[in-house]
Amino acid sequence: MKLSHLAETLIGSEIIKLAAEIKEKQAKGDKIYNFTIGDFDPKVFPIPVEFEQEIITAYKEHLTNYPPADGIAELRQAVGDFISSREGLSYDPAKEIVISCGGRPIIYATFRTIVDRGEKVIYATPSWNNNHYTHFLEAEHVVLQTTPENFFMPTAAELKPLLKGATLLALCSPQNPTGTAFGKKQLEEICDLVLEENKSRGADQKPLYVMFDQMYWVLTFGNTEHHNPVSLRPAMKDYTIFIDGMSKAFAATGVRVGWALGPAHVIGKMKAILSHVGAWSPMAEQKAAARYLVQTENVDKYLKHFKAEIEERLVKIYEGFDKLKQAGHKVDAIAPQAAIYLTIKIDLVGKQTAEGNVLADQAAVTSYILDEAKMGLVPFYAFGGDKNSPWYRLSVGTCVKEEIPAMLEKLEAALVKLK
Repeated sequence: MKLSHLAETLIGSEIIKLAAEIKEKQAKGDKIYNFTIGDFDPKVFPIPVEFEQEIITAYKEHLTNYPPADGIAELRQAVGDFISSREGLSYDPAKEIVISCGGRPIIYATFRTIVDRGEKVIYATPSWNNNHYTHFLEAEHVVLQTTPENFFMPTAAELKPLLKGATLLALCSPQNPTGTAFGKKQLEEICDLVLEENKSRGADQKPLYVMFDQMYWVLTFGNTEHHNPVSLRPAMKDYTIFIDGMSKAFAATGVRVGWALGPAHVIGKMKAILSHVGAWSPMAEQKAAARYLVQTENVDKYLKHFKAEIEERLVKIYEGFDKLKQAGHKVDAIAPQAAIYLTIKIDLVGKQTAEGNVLADQAAVTSYILDEAKMGLVPFYAFGGDKNSPWYRLSVGTCVKEEIPAMLEKLEAALVKLK
């Protein structure tokens, strides 16, 4: 029986398919180093204890009714203060901030509010889910394939020929899946292009908006600094919608508290769409988040420890890959910059296994690494990259750091077996 065009043509998640394969192996007793999940193991990375206690308290206060469709005023104010004090951004909690159950509904509402069928949406690959949201709207995909030379981040020079006539430019920094981030000059140049493009459009034309996903912005490491369009170019405030929330900053993916910041006329329509979808964050979690975000000392303490734990894992795995590379194996990695991801390269197509089987394509490489090294990784083609790309996302959200040496030994043994 036929269903809607959307349902019939929607592509399933490659990550979910890979996760099912990993679960099957684990059910058979295999020890799998699962680096596929863009999530946290609560036993390894628990949410802040103060936040947890505020959630418990809120439920004991019986805060279990419907919240306002745009989020409780107390949380919108706390978000406004949090962003103001830490990023220097000023947004009116009443008109320019909306709360939702994580980032996904907000991204959907952003697309729905701005983009009409057939209009151009620009996004770089690899990136998370922009292809699916563009498909939801039957919009035109304008896809830029990024390169490792630019840490898989789009540049102004690459974007310039694509902007004419486009409605939405989807950007993410720090980036999922790469764990890399925009440099200051790099993002300034992109902002200047957007402002120039909008200046060239008539009053009756829809502007080019930027959806700026900064869900991982507090998780930067080493010399990496987070930059955003509005701080760099204040005029971008009229065209920028921020996607943000608690999920990644506080290991609270299942708590479902996210928010968007943007121009009042855009946020107002997003509120209306979200009210009909019913995608609000639970009342108790909103109250708890509002009470926790203002606890500056506790937030600072948690982030310092949390970031150090993530960085330690990323650096140790990066150093392990670098040693394998120096030993002559065909692997590589980009030094950690941000988020919970490491971009790694496993370039084994054409190699022969001990059983005489040739790794004919990247899918075969992915399977070999899972079977022999017991490592679950997500290939970049799951994020819109080329099917033959040897690059992968490695997530440390469930990584037990004491297991890293054994994991690297297992990988090296799998590489040594190849001819």
